[in-house]
Amino acid sequence: MIDFRYHLVSIVAIFLALAVGIVLGTTLLQDPAIDLAKRTSDELTNTNNGLRSDLDTLRGREAGNDAFIAAATPEMLAGTLTGQRVLLVETPGSSTAVREAAQQVLTESGAEISGRVTLTEKLLDPKGTGVIDGLVSQLKPANMAFPTTATAWDRTAALLAAALVTNDPAQAGTPNPATTDVVSTFETGGLLSTEGEPVKRATLAVMFAPEKPYEGESADIQAGALVSIAGGLDATGSGAVLAGAAVPAAVPGDPISAVRDDSDIAKRVSTVDTADMPMGRAVIVYSLREQLGGRAGQYGIGKGAASPMPAMPSATPSPTTQTGS
Repeated sequence: MIDFRYHLVSIVAIFLALAVGIVLGTTLLQDPAIDLAKRTSDELTNTNNGLRSDLDTLRGREAGNDAFIAAATPEMLAGTLTGQRVLLVETPGSSTAVREAAQQVLTESGAEISGRVTLTEKLLDPKGTGVIDGLVSQLKPANMAFPTTATAWDRTAALLAAALVTNDPAQAGTPNPATTDVVSTFETGGLLSTEGEPVKRATLAVMFAPEKPYEGESADIQAGALVSIAGGLDATGSGAVLAGAAVPAAVPGDPISAVRDDSDIAKRVSTVDTADMPMGRAVIVYSLREQLGGRAGQYGIGKGAASPMPAMPSATPSPTTQTGS
């Protein structure tokens, strides 16, 4: 008869065999697994180092290009906009640094800055359209008429543009007597703020888009409001450019995308999506010059851009004197 001691020894033997098998199995597999993991890690490290090196090289090239363009910009743009007055328009969320850099380049091109208008979130709030419409009806000149399809921001844009810009060089630098209270009333109402003397009308306008597209259920409405204002400035003045930075993809809250998606506005208002780069600031100036010639374009590196910059005009050949034989 098999006693308890025999059973105990058998059970212990079974567990010992299992333990020995596990140890032998892991020992045989350990080295290949570790080697494979090490090789994979080394490959990933080498790839990562290579990508970092490529990124550093690209950053160095970009910094060099930016430095060269920044240094050459005053000479490249000298006299380009001489005799023109430019209005600067900041929007909610736009970059002060981008605006300041563009303002410097515009000054280097010979333009005179008439002043700056900063739009507020209150102006773009869809819930406030009734108040804005009331102000427009109260302040508009008697002879100002709006299309039946005009939105509240279309009407606002037309009224503000009449007070801020003109396409008549003889009226540039002078207030519009028909809209003397428009800007001050909008400012008192918290719809905008001003710096300088923007009521002494400009001939051209540059609007700066928000750094990031607007978000939320009203994002497309807010972007559309800015498009209306840019369109109004273009229609009343000698041209307008909407400038900002490129976004990864066209989204409802991006005003630049909204202009490019509107075939009618895109024929009149130019956009530049590289305003955060030295190249883009020069392109703003060239785009304004193109606007003076009655043309518009979509420039930059983002979705919807036709090219990085406008076509550069060829040098005008010097007149030659012909003598008879």
